Amino acid sequence: MDKKIKKKTFTTKRVVTVLGSAGLVFLILYVFVFADKASKLNVDSEKISMAEVVEGPFQEYIPIEGTVQPKATFRLDAKVGGNVQEKFLEGGVEVQKGDTILKLENSSLEMNYISQQTQTNRLRNEIENTNNGLKQSLFRSNAEVIRIDFDIDAAKDVYTRNQQLWKDKVISEQEYLNSKRTYDRLIATRVNTIKTKEFDSLNSVNQVSQNTQRLITSQESLRIVEGQLDDLWVTAPVNGLLSTVNAEIGQSIGQGTTIAQIDDLEGFKIQANVDQHYLPRVYEGLVGTYDFAGSTYSLEIRKKFPEINNGTFVVEMVGQVPQGVRRGQTISIRLQLSEEKNAIQIPRGSFFQTTGGNWIFVVDESGTVATRRQIRIGNQTPRHYEVLEGLQPGEKVIFSSYEGYDDKDKLIIKQ
Repeated sequence: MDKKIKKKTFTTKRVVTVLGSAGLVFLILYVFVFADKASKLNVDSEKISMAEVVEGPFQEYIPIEGTVQPKATFRLDAKVGGNVQEKFLEGGVEVQKGDTILKLENSSLEMNYISQQTQTNRLRNEIENTNNGLKQSLFRSNAEVIRIDFDIDAAKDVYTRNQQLWKDKVISEQEYLNSKRTYDRLIATRVNTIKTKEFDSLNSVNQVSQNTQRLITSQESLRIVEGQLDDLWVTAPVNGLLSTVNAEIGQSIGQGTTIAQIDDLEGFKIQANVDQHYLPRVYEGLVGTYDFAGSTYSLEIRKKFPEINNGTFVVEMVGQVPQGVRRGQTISIRLQLSEEKNAIQIPRGSFFQTTGGNWIFVVDESGTVATRRQIRIGNQTPRHYEVLEGLQPGEKVIFSSYEGYDDKDKLIIKQ
């Protein structure tokens, strides 16, 4: 009689099948649920640059190149034209105020001076003769009044005696009337002579005043011509360095032509070009610093010229200029665009060209994995970026080039 064999629930085949199915399900769950789906790339640690995120003093500045120039430059223009007769100094020497640089000659101007001088002397003699004639005329008028006064006294005596004699019937009425007419005529003559004298006196005063004014005008014209002759001697108006002399002996110089240039050695200014991007942020009074001979010196913007030329605008700075700095020398200036503050910062690097400062790879504590993280960059200096969001002091970031990393989420750092 056959014996019924009881079927086993967990056979080897079934166990293998169940385990295989469970493993497959786990693998599927891992891949689609639990597994890290981030895009990864293996990188060599020697090909990347890492730095620690720090917090400390931060001040935004931009580097600019400045050229040392004299604080003031005086251009000597020819006040009168002429030919260069003699040249006393060449460019490149220091001069004192009043030193003669060159001498011009102008025959026309010299002839004009002689003519004006002759005319002034002739006018002076004419005026002197006229004034003398007026004085003589006044003297004659006074003498005439004196003579008439004596004649009046004599005629009055005759007229008074004849009046009495006529009353006494000693002389005729005709003789009496003649003496009266003589007396009356002299009285009228005196009145007319006095009026003539007053008129001549007033006229003399006016004429003397007019002649004096004519002489003053002529003398003023002579002084102007004399000044023009003096301007033929070109002299230094201030102490300084005679940097250039644009004239040679025999050369014809027109009026208004620049003959020479003198640089004031009492101080210097710095002229620099700034990128047009910073035009709204640069203003008069903004401070910059530079290093020279182991020391740091400060400058301040005195003038800002907003005209754009070749993508830059010009600023003029003044301040501390040490001994040893020379005209035309170039210095590197740090133009400060903000006040110093405390900020989280990272080094400047090539990563910015790829990310635009919007994200960066942050290295974990093990130093073997770097994960992509969103950040926000603020101001910057030639060495650092200010970080406004996304990073904390003490973390490490990769700041070298991200070429080939832009589509990766993680970097596996191989030592």
